[in-house]
Amino acid sequence: MAKKLHILNGDSTALTLKESGIEGDVVVWREMLCEGAICKEVGSDEFWLKRYDYFENELGVTKLEYFDKTIKEIVKLENVANYDEIILWFEYDLFCQVNLMALCTYLLESYDKSVTYHLVCTGKENEKDQMQTLGDYDAESYPQLLGKKKKLSRIKLLFAKKCWEIYVNNNPEELMAFNFNQKPDFAYFQMAIDQHLQRFPKSNGLNQIQQKLLEVIGSNSLTKNQIVREMLLWQRTETVYGFGDLQYVNYLDNLNAYYTMNDENYQLNEKGKKFI
Repeated sequence: MAKKLHILNGDSTALTLKESGIEGDVVVWREMLCEGAICKEVGSDEFWLKRYDYFENELGVTKLEYFDKTIKEIVKLENVANYDEIILWFEYDLFCQVNLMALCTYLLESYDKSVTYHLVCTGKENEKDQMQTLGDYDAESYPQLLGKKKKLSRIKLLFAKKCWEIYVNNNPEELMAFNFNQKPDFAYFQMAIDQHLQRFPKSNGLNQIQQKLLEVIGSNSLTKNQIVREMLLWQRTETVYGFGDLQYVNYLDNLNAYYTMNDENYQLNEKGKKFI
């Protein structure tokens, strides 16, 4: 029987995959490379040091916690020659697509032509109004998703690496000039980059997320949890960020010059009111 390795976008996907009965080993990609310092050489010493620094100083995650949860899992991919097939399970959003670019780059370091590489990526689906995440499917549907997998040749992996390198450069002119739609199997690269471009500051000095946060705060007196819920609803209906609570809390904390606290409720100060 062919030996398979599934690389998953999160722990919830791992639970559903297990319930589905699909066979194979599992690696969970527990990173969020759309946030924090990065470099082109995925998995290099420089790369891990930058990630250590970001998680510890920005998110309060210790080096030991980051090593145990993230690095120990990812380095399992340094040698994949004992597998016949590797299947990547990701979603359409910015969060997942940036991780996917980095993962493809990392897999090229141990590329073996005897191994076949495939991608399962959820997103647009006929007769569905909203884009679909892996969490929108139950365990019984996972074999059907697997049946729609797309083969990733070395050329396609190299294209993903090129996309990653451009993303790392983080130059808006370069990002806008490059065609991220060149490989149909990576159907959501361009959409993710278009969303990323909204994170560059506008003429008022704020990006799209910062602007939306101030608008949410200004619309009512809300708690942190209520603000985050509003942001999660907004992103599902109007954007493709794919962020979780942690990212929006971090954005909110970094906007503290624009609001005051009344008990647990956030209210815009005079500076913040100028932006809505």
